[in-house]
Amino acid sequence: MGSLHAGHLALIARARAASACVTASVFVNPLQFRAGEDYERYPRDLAGDQAALESAGVDLLFAPDADAMYPTGFSTAIDPGSVGDVFEGAIRPGHFRGVATVVVKLLDLVAPDALYIGQKDAQQTAVLRRVVRDLNLPVEIDIVETVRERDGLALSSRNAYLSGEERAAAPTLHRSLRELVAALERGASKAEAIARARAALAPCAELDYYDVVDAETLEPLEQLRPPAFVLGAARFGSTRLIDNLWVRE
Repeated sequence: MGSLHAGHLALIARARAASACVTASVFVNPLQFRAGEDYERYPRDLAGDQAALESAGVDLLFAPDADAMYPTGFSTAIDPGSVGDVFEGAIRPGHFRGVATVVVKLLDLVAPDALYIGQKDAQQTAVLRRVVRDLNLPVEIDIVETVRERDGLALSSRNAYLSGEERAAAPTLHRSLRELVAALERGASKAEAIARARAALAPCAELDYYDVVDAETLEPLEQLRPPAFVLGAARFGSTRLIDNLWVRE
């Protein structure tokens, strides 16, 4: 959605290494924001994004405005079903309906052979895999590993909202997920592992959830059975951060 950082550019690098032509889209999608969320103030820097994408080797930038994507009278939407109704979908109803709709439109307009998306939003990867499979869309999905700061904080455009104190505390979300996985690997129950994770989270953070889920269906798992995602979401002040660990083996 723009305000690009090294995580976005990692997607470009993966695509550039595998493709004769690389296209990027920059579009802050109003359909995936609820009333009262940060659509109006979401970080935007199209000129900076264009320069970064050009330097990274992007051949074509597609940056439509909202009226072009959603003309007057637009009423069609893609509902990804149950995989989009839990976790982020439960906290932000309609979010993944907006994500699925815009991605299907972008895929139809650009017609790529491969779609590169980041692991940082684990549920989004599951939603888009489901949509591509269910609608028989002729595109391969490549999930690119999350890019992090040296202290473990996952790169996100919304990190810019954090105060100095909140930024110092934010890496504990990642550390708490690592503690959760380590506890499960030592034989702890899921409840015990989540308790260990909570203890590793900064006291100033307000936890939304931890869970261990199947990587495809997002159904909760009682034990760590790959492929799985270990999910976490917490608020640091007014900024809500999500993170995950992808357990492949």
